[in-house]
Amino acid sequence: MKTSSASRLALIGLILAVSMTTIDQTIVALSAPTIQQNLGLSHDGMQWAVNVYLLTTAAFFLLGGRVADVFGHKRMALIGIAGFGITSLLCGLAPAGDGAEAWLVAARALQGVSGAIMFPAAIGIVVEGFARASRGRAMAIFFAITGAMTALGPIAGGYLTVWTWRAIFWVNVPIAIAAFVIVAIAARPSVPRRERIDWLGAVIVAFGMSAIVFGLQQASPWGWDDPSVYGSLIAGVLLIALFIVRQRRVAQPLVQLAAFRDRGFTLSTLATLFSSIAFISTFFFLSVYGQVSLQLSALDTGLLFLKFFIGFVIASRIGSVRFDKHGARGVVILGGLVGAAGFAWLASSVTNLNIQAGSFFNAQTMPIVVAGAGIGLMFSAVSTDAVNRAIGASYGEVTAISQTMKNFGGALGLAVFTTIVTSRLTDLLTASFAKLGAGPADAQRAVDQISGASGGGSSLSALPQAVRDQIMHAVQTDYASSVQWAFIGMAVAMAIVAVLGFFYPAGRSSAEPDEAAAAAADSDRAATV
Repeated sequence: MKTSSASRLALIGLILAVSMTTIDQTIVALSAPTIQQNLGLSHDGMQWAVNVYLLTTAAFFLLGGRVADVFGHKRMALIGIAGFGITSLLCGLAPAGDGAEAWLVAARALQGVSGAIMFPAAIGIVVEGFARASRGRAMAIFFAITGAMTALGPIAGGYLTVWTWRAIFWVNVPIAIAAFVIVAIAARPSVPRRERIDWLGAVIVAFGMSAIVFGLQQASPWGWDDPSVYGSLIAGVLLIALFIVRQRRVAQPLVQLAAFRDRGFTLSTLATLFSSIAFISTFFFLSVYGQVSLQLSALDTGLLFLKFFIGFVIASRIGSVRFDKHGARGVVILGGLVGAAGFAWLASSVTNLNIQAGSFFNAQTMPIVVAGAGIGLMFSAVSTDAVNRAIGASYGEVTAISQTMKNFGGALGLAVFTTIVTSRLTDLLTASFAKLGAGPADAQRAVDQISGASGGGSSLSALPQAVRDQIMHAVQTDYASSVQWAFIGMAVAMAIVAVLGFFYPAGRSSAEPDEAAAAAADSDRAATV
């Protein structure tokens, strides 16, 4: 199969489309205070507007992958793009007043559903449009650019919110229109399959993933011992177990569990999970560290993300070339080792606050670049290897599994690392505040404000200005000492990726089937209806 110019043009359109979803991961969170103030939202309402996007995306990814394979990748990609554009418009039109929270949360939830429909279909189009020999490079370009858009979120948000916070949503509308037109013209349609969809299984897994992600999201603000937290986690695990049992029994499952018999596919999925524990968590902790410890603005904090993605993009290119020639084993091992070294280096450097924080080049630049390079080396490679191992060209289904693991890994990493950092920060600030004449209640308020659990004030205004300055310095240094443990945790996660790489099958995954074989596979699947 030769790669046509139309496939390359379709790749551009798909990058534009998926970039909307990655930009929204950071642009909304960092613009949250402005949105909350302008719409008069409660703190919990604003947190739901931020978190519900991840929750619904995780809940509907598996269904999105299946419907893309059954109804056609191009058709579902176009539906997802249109849906994301429309829901972005609705987010920007949220009215101030009593109905603001319900409006914004609902629109954000539908954004997540649209993203869950779009992403697996987009990967299916890329895989079908590029020959196996050039697929790794195409996927590396796709993941490198769409991933790098995350770094543009806070930068773009800083400029757009000067005009109006609504622009952070409205900017998606022209992008969606351009992406829709390009994909409609350039993408090759895939043949729909006459197969059933396990709707009951889709409902079970949606509730299961929602319960798990919800429990992980609320673990830090509510505490792991809160009945709602562990109740949600237990209910989610039981529903996922029920889903697995059902998938073994139905004739046409939502997920073909037989894919996990392939050692390479299982290890790719696990590598995605552990690398995402580090990857997704990086954005949150770098953002808070930049604003609290380095005293950077939200806009300048985007420079930290930019450094990370410089390493990510360059290494993605190197990793894709090695993957196309030698397979995934080497890049998974190398990426894990480089990532572990980068995050460990970063952990050792974050307590050094005597740097020119606003300068692009400082003592923390190289650790951040190396950490990004480690993830870049292996991330697109394991995703590409997973789709190459798809059964019967079920590219959307396999992509949905990978992205579900990515979202689950991100939620797990944030929950665990936030708990560790918050506990450490509480101990350090309580001791520091006591030396300066402030009480434990003031220390707890400071922790809540840093973690986003409270927007309330404190009694520190009664203290002399010199003491308040010392307290602010304590907050900067103590948070740096606390977040160090999160970056150590990320280094451990990447070290686990390297270990997984040693168990990876040597060489490239199975060769791409020819058109006749693919058609035969489709025929066999249709015959089971």
